[in-house]
Amino acid sequence: MNAAFHAIGITDVWQMIAATMVFLMLPGPGTFCVLTSTGQRGMRSGYVSLIGLMAGDAVLMLLAAIGVAALLQANPLVFKGLQYLGAVYLAWLGFKLLTAKAGQDATVVPFSNVADFRRGFLVTLINPKAIVFYMAFFPLFIDPATQQGATTFLAMGAVISCCTLFYGSLLVIAGNAATKRLAGNRRIAAFASRAAGVFLIGFGIKLTTN
Repeated sequence: MNAAFHAIGITDVWQMIAATMVFLMLPGPGTFCVLTSTGQRGMRSGYVSLIGLMAGDAVLMLLAAIGVAALLQANPLVFKGLQYLGAVYLAWLGFKLLTAKAGQDATVVPFSNVADFRRGFLVTLINPKAIVFYMAFFPLFIDPATQQGATTFLAMGAVISCCTLFYGSLLVIAGNAATKRLAGNRRIAAFASRAAGVFLIGFGIKLTTN
């Protein structure tokens, strides 16, 4: 599988999947949006909300891919520097998770009275950090020597979307009950957050040594 993806310019698809899953597991507005829709109107509404979230994510990935592709074509040296900045960015996010206080990152889902799809779509688009994340994330897994432009970015987007669909399905199936119990246990939530922080710092360091 790695060889097939490397042929179109993706350096390590399994590392990309692992990093994507870690970010998906961090509680955010999209997570609470899907859980709220599922809890209020059942699995069908949960999946509709999830599709809206994925559609918004696709828009942000497209905008980020256009910027990264332009940079790669204009200046490969700057692109290499962006790869290192991306690794530093991951480590910085990990540090923030390690030092965050309990309840600091609690998020309230807006647009609770609108259609499920629109809510998932807007919750994604109103997060300006997402496009910055993709701008830093994409270059970490692109090989300038074998990348094939739009094909490479489409493949990366498809992998991320599949990860989102998989994790989102788990949220829909599990429902609100288990999530509320987890959120109510501050020790478990704090441990999960710090474990993710350690992973991201280590992942950023590993990328700079490859």
